[in-house]
Amino acid sequence: MPSTIDGLLVQWGDRLFYPSNRMKASRTPILTEAAVRQRAHALRQRIRATVERRAPQVMVKVTGGGRGMGAIAAHLRYIAKAGRLPIEDDRGAVREGKEALRAIADQWRFGGTRIPEDSERREAFNIMLSMPSGTDVRVLQQAAREFAKAELANHRYVMVLHTHQANPHMHISVRAEGRDGKRLNPRKEDLHRWRETFAEQLRDRGIAAEASSQATRASHGAACEAGSASRALQLTPASAANTSRVRPSGRRAPLRCRPGPRSPGHWRHRPIQPTAS
Repeated sequence: MPSTIDGLLVQWGDRLFYPSNRMKASRTPILTEAAVRQRAHALRQRIRATVERRAPQVMVKVTGGGRGMGAIAAHLRYIAKAGRLPIEDDRGAVREGKEALRAIADQWRFGGTRIPEDSERREAFNIMLSMPSGTDVRVLQQAAREFAKAELANHRYVMVLHTHQANPHMHISVRAEGRDGKRLNPRKEDLHRWRETFAEQLRDRGIAAEASSQATRASHGAACEAGSASRALQLTPASAANTSRVRPSGRRAPLRCRPGPRSPGHWRHRPIQPTAS
């Protein structure tokens, strides 16, 4: 039988890494023993990547959106460098040149509710997917392509890869109105799901990537509080002598975790210095 620890890890790990907007009702809520062990192993890998190895965090950002066809066309010219860079659409067609940009603009203008030259509402959203320098740009492009297929399948979109700056990134411009008439309106929970989807696509292709929330990344502080349970956490004699210090209010000073001098894998405790009330 799977251990109690595996069961708890699956229960709480899913809540940690997958917020409510990611958790969907399952038709088979009871996992088999093998499935519990497999899921627990995957969660251990993610915790290790987030806390110990510090896997890079993906960036998914909505950088703006065009209020009218004039602004949309200008953004398409910008991301494609006036036609010098290849631009890929939602059908997988790759084109270059100014004529291609004009053709895409006409498709967006008349493909569905007509987009006026100027509009009071956003008719498109500009999304950027980015990873740190050194990331394989071909893998990043593949991951971005699969991300768009999964999250933007109901919309027209185009994407362009940029590698001329420090961090490689993909620009995606997506028409706000979907094929079914529903409009895209990304919220905070959508952005988190988008980050998670992009990270999953990168991991599936062998690139370490995480999309953990700030609260999840802060979990290494909790690991420091349980330092005696891990060989990677060490309490230095100097800080140990200071752990009994109290604030003027009478409460003990909390411990803060920071990398030790020997290697990124070693941690030591440093008490926060008491402050005057």
